[in-house]
Amino acid sequence: MKHLFFGLLALLISGVLSPASAQRKKGSGGGSGYTNGLGLRGGGYSSGVTFKHFMNGKNNVALEALLTTEYKARGARLTVLLEKHHPVSDIKGLQFYYGAGAHLGSYKGRYYYVERLYYGNKNKYKGYYNVYYNDDRNYVVFGADLILGLEYKMQDLPFVVGVDYKPYFEVFDGYTGFYNDAAISLRFTF
Repeated sequence: MKHLFFGLLALLISGVLSPASAQRKKGSGGGSGYTNGLGLRGGGYSSGVTFKHFMNGKNNVALEALLTTEYKARGARLTVLLEKHHPVSDIKGLQFYYGAGAHLGSYKGRYYYVERLYYGNKNKYKGYYNVYYNDDRNYVVFGADLILGLEYKMQDLPFVVGVDYKPYFEVFDGYTGFYNDAAISLRFTF
């Protein structure tokens, strides 16, 4: 599964860096000041690689791919987001953005507990205790994501610094959950 993620990321990057895309004029990402950005994302639940590509045109729409690992889940996740950017009027290079997308991943095992009741003499209820489990199976996960962020393109340097809040809904081994993730990103622009 890990090879599949890296293969998809390499395919995405090679398609963006093809000679046809190199002929586009610099700054074709609308008001963003850049066309492509590749960097690192560090967050509360997950960290990894981020790649953002602005589509052709002046509509400030970007496609962002995140290849991240989970701290506790021992796995990887590929997230693809479509984002709409809006310049903040007073500060050149500062943009607000929002968007939505989906993710697919694989986690190895999970750590959970089950509450069990404890009965004493004559089957009288005395309390409960927890039984802890740690399994090593691989689980496939998928879900939907939202994103809300703010990024700043440095004027004299080829870098973008951003912060975002990314809530997501996930289906994991028949269980569903809603999670919140926030992160800081640093991307090299080209």
